[in-house]
Amino acid sequence: MSGWRKLVVVLVAGLTIAGSSLGASAQAPARGDGDDQTALRLAQAAGQNTQRRVPKANRPDSEARRKEAINSNTVGLAAGRIEGAPLQFAGELARVLDDGDNMRVLPIVTRGIFDNVFDLLYLRGVDAAIVYGDVLEHFKKNPEISGISKRINYLASLFPSELHIFVRPEIKSLNDLAGKAINFNTEGTAAAYSGPIIFERLGIKIDARFDPHSVAMQEMRKSDKYAATVWVSSKPLAPFLKGQWPEGYKFISVPYTDSLDYYLPAYLEHEDYPALIPKGQKIATLAVPAVLAVYDWPADTDRHRRMVRFVDYLFERLPRLQTEPGYHKNWKDVNLAANVPGWQRFKPLTDRIERAERERPKAAARSTVTTTSDTAGEDAARAQAARAAPGNSAEQERLFKEFLEWRQKNRQ
Repeated sequence: MSGWRKLVVVLVAGLTIAGSSLGASAQAPARGDGDDQTALRLAQAAGQNTQRRVPKANRPDSEARRKEAINSNTVGLAAGRIEGAPLQFAGELARVLDDGDNMRVLPIVTRGIFDNVFDLLYLRGVDAAIVYGDVLEHFKKNPEISGISKRINYLASLFPSELHIFVRPEIKSLNDLAGKAINFNTEGTAAAYSGPIIFERLGIKIDARFDPHSVAMQEMRKSDKYAATVWVSSKPLAPFLKGQWPEGYKFISVPYTDSLDYYLPAYLEHEDYPALIPKGQKIATLAVPAVLAVYDWPADTDRHRRMVRFVDYLFERLPRLQTEPGYHKNWKDVNLAANVPGWQRFKPLTDRIERAERERPKAAARSTVTTTSDTAGEDAARAQAARAAPGNSAEQERLFKEFLEWRQKNRQ
């Protein structure tokens, strides 16, 4: 046999003997430290090989399940700027509706209550938004957005923002502002959005300007460049609480008319602005209601199912916002059955209200949630009258009667 053939035979024999020895060692009982270590190494190697043989796709994926659980019942709520009331309302709503993975509301800081409409229409992850009640009136005129009144529905009317029209001494009434330069603050603010709509509905043509209010207010002291500044925000406003204005500068009244059906009657009083409104005097104005709006997803989608769940939580937990301490006082005025003029209520909420009405015992006292639009409107009107004339029952009753007369006239 040649030398290289002998070498091959020797190597094969050696490998066979070594394999037999290893197999015997793995099967034999442990007899010493060396054997234990060998068995341990063999077991570890066998375990590693087993893991490699199991396809990765077949292993339980807990992260995927966790991701699904967190996202399946999370509702994105476009609120507003960090310093504004909408974000406070959104934060309180999130706190009360929170139920772990079963329900989570995620308040979102946005560019403002005006841009929330675009977020609700187009931004990924946004299912609800706080917007103003007259938003549909504005966007119905935008040819790029079709059918907005059907795509966006409402759940509830929230806090009011009062209209403030601050004028120079020569201005005595709204009609004196016709043709004059009026500043509505910068584009995107509440005043720049609602203000021109209100003047258009009142039939008063003005020269609308959109400069920073801080600049316009300084200019008003020196010249007649601006006849007035218009503000839309919850009273009182800080710029009118500090400093002194020369005699004659004032807020002017805004009468409530049939053309202003998106708005609510309101007052500015001495208690709001002691330096500008004499004691005992009230300035009639309007309030722009903020609306909790939702996107009307198709009924067979996960997003729609999520919003139905949101409605159930809101319906059941709203009383906590209205009765427990630590929440904004205006939650007490929220009535889920109240109508928002010009808007369509989200159908799952209508269904939920009607179901609650059917389940309620006939003998039970009338609750704050009711299905009749008349009663809902009356409840909302009484609540607004209470806000407009706190502590004055006679004035509240007068405002309420005005509402009834207005509604009756509209039905004729």
